[in-house]
Amino acid sequence: MTPTAQSEIAAQPAAESKVALAALLQGAGVIALDDVGWIRAVGEDRVRWLNGMVTNSIQELQSGAGNYNFLLSAQGRIQGDATVFAESEALLLETSALLVPKVMKLLDHYIIMDDVELSDASMGRCGLLVAGPQSAAVLNALRLPISELAPLAMKTVSWNGSDVTVIHGYSPLVPRFELWADASIAALLKDALRAAGAVLCDEQSVEWLRILEGTPRYGTDIRDRELPQETAQTRALHFAKGCYLGQEIVERIRSRGNVHRTFCAFRLEGTLAAAGTLLEVDGKQVGEITSAAAIPLPGEIVQLALGYARRESLDRNVPLLYEGGTAIPVSLPYKPAAAS
Repeated sequence: MTPTAQSEIAAQPAAESKVALAALLQGAGVIALDDVGWIRAVGEDRVRWLNGMVTNSIQELQSGAGNYNFLLSAQGRIQGDATVFAESEALLLETSALLVPKVMKLLDHYIIMDDVELSDASMGRCGLLVAGPQSAAVLNALRLPISELAPLAMKTVSWNGSDVTVIHGYSPLVPRFELWADASIAALLKDALRAAGAVLCDEQSVEWLRILEGTPRYGTDIRDRELPQETAQTRALHFAKGCYLGQEIVERIRSRGNVHRTFCAFRLEGTLAAAGTLLEVDGKQVGEITSAAAIPLPGEIVQLALGYARRESLDRNVPLLYEGGTAIPVSLPYKPAAAS
């Protein structure tokens, strides 16, 4: 095989990812949610108990509704995240599949005299992500009703005689939905979605979308040393729900008015920085990069990074330096010029 042929083969996945990203930003894309896990909590005390374990208000959730949460240590450091959904007889926690054992261990430690039972509900649930401006039209073509589904709400409907759970997911950039069913129905759904115009996406294109959204991932952008307010994810916090694990630290930060560092995005000019790259101003460390990618947008390739920076450096509105280039703070979500 010639070097030219080898280069063409090596470039092929990147070309496919570029097509998939265009679908996510301008049309509709579909991908299997293989990295998502589920935990089920049952028992008479489940609502009161879980409300004391997470940062958002579980007690306010009606059946079918959900909200995003952090799980904290007693010192207020983030130990994991999950979207909690209410059912009539259970609570469902959607989180990273890799986090399921850690989250279950953390939660189980605090079940003392409570009527609560946890189980790993991941098995038998196959999920599909459908995202993009045309995703609603594609789902409507399959007769999957979503028009009345509020953000972070779920509903089980019948499709070809089988149950499919539809979730209106979170995204500040494009419409996003999840479909959950057993394996055979999920396979049929994927084929039907593609026949209706959805483009099959890969992990790279979905990661590019995540960075454009500015959605932090636990384990990558959020580590167990971060405090909730440092992540800028105010959607995970409720300040009037009462006591919960780590709440004293969260409330102390709120009463003081701020944290010293915050999660944000940067446009990189220079070499593409790796995760862990430090940011400096006047020779002093002021932040770090946690995710970065060269993203092929219409008409340009933008080098975009997520990470943390000290607030005073952002307030000064000065470029941040890293080894190999300059990081310029930008607003989130990052919208391509054609979509602005």
